Amino acid sequence: MVIGANKRLHRIAQNPARPAERLKRQPFGGGKMKTLFTVHGGEYLVGDYIQRVYPRWNVWVPSKDTGIDLLVTDSRNRKAVSLQVKFSKDFNPTHKSILVQNKLMALGWWTHQDQKIQKSKADFWVFVLPSFIEHETSFIIIPPKDLLRRFRAIHGRAGKRIQSYISVTKTGRCWETRGLSKADQEHIAYDRFSSESRDFTRFLNAWHQVDKRLK
Repeated sequence: MVIGANKRLHRIAQNPARPAERLKRQPFGGGKMKTLFTVHGGEYLVGDYIQRVYPRWNVWVPSKDTGIDLLVTDSRNRKAVSLQVKFSKDFNPTHKSILVQNKLMALGWWTHQDQKIQKSKADFWVFVLPSFIEHETSFIIIPPKDLLRRFRAIHGRAGKRIQSYISVTKTGRCWETRGLSKADQEHIAYDRFSSESRDFTRFLNAWHQVDKRLK
């Protein structure tokens, strides 16, 4: 497992523009390994969470870029799930009114290419969103085909660059909020909003999807 101090990780997580710090690393599961390359903050947070909550799983880092950031296997390495990890810092403290800020856990901002989602070989995309205020991390775990279907319903058809805002509320709801009015965003903060395509709640911290495939 990648090893690093939590405070140092928090600095990396909240400043993605800063080059990733080189971490002294061990392979997931223990045992020393010589540092050959580094992982970014989002991959670290996913690996660290899995090591703590699902210790029977093994996490692997691919040696080259194939659109797969992490590979998760069962304890006997018989079954595998591939993950594409997308990280964002928390924009809630700087981009929302105090009224909305107090109701949100975090707000993430990502830019996607429609075709990259369509051609993705990953079983799941994992959006990693650490809260700047609450110091908790939310994970939105969604199959790329479901992600593409929802993005097209919200933002239009193929061929576009997609700007995505994902908000997580303190009541455990998760929404795609790009393009919504200020009034609708306040409705989300107070759990008064409704939209099937924008509601990502069932994918929030939904590690049971991975668990199911590894059983």
